[in-house]
Amino acid sequence: MHKGRLEAFSDGVIAIVITIMVLEIKVPHGEGFQALLPLWPKFVSYLLSFLYISIYWNNHHHTMQAVRSVDGSVLWSNLHLLFWLSLLPFSTGWMGENHFARQPVLLYGMNLLLAAVAYFIWLRTLVAHHGAKSTLASAIGSDYKGKLSLILYALGMAATFLSPALGFLTYCSVAMMWIIPDRRMQRAL
Repeated sequence: MHKGRLEAFSDGVIAIVITIMVLEIKVPHGEGFQALLPLWPKFVSYLLSFLYISIYWNNHHHTMQAVRSVDGSVLWSNLHLLFWLSLLPFSTGWMGENHFARQPVLLYGMNLLLAAVAYFIWLRTLVAHHGAKSTLASAIGSDYKGKLSLILYALGMAATFLSPALGFLTYCSVAMMWIIPDRRMQRAL
């Protein structure tokens, strides 16, 4: 099957996820800048989630440049990824609404972990479809950064029991690790 439909659908879902997240930030009553101050937890939550969605979109886009075709298992694994990304507006909103309380930060970490697991599965499904000697397989390599992310999300969730701020900072550090574009795809292509 041609990959174009998967790319278009994924781009659309990601755009909707970002739109839903920003709609969670309600316009305050009041005309002064001080009326914005109570919104800082929602804005910080949105900022981190927007960064994560951007990272996923960038990596998805770069990966698709090395993809020649897709099959049913790739489509399903992509939908699995989109499912977890589509829950980010909920976990983001809950975390911001409750000022980074323990359970919302823990749920946010679970959401990030499950999205990362889904991305890992999606990559493995693509490699299986294209073959172990494909350009895609060589570009992905051993995916140390992806595996390290899974470990850090789990550690961030554990750290949340000690301090929600520590868990949140761990999630921020994973995002910072990914904000530098991954050059593997560009080198392989």
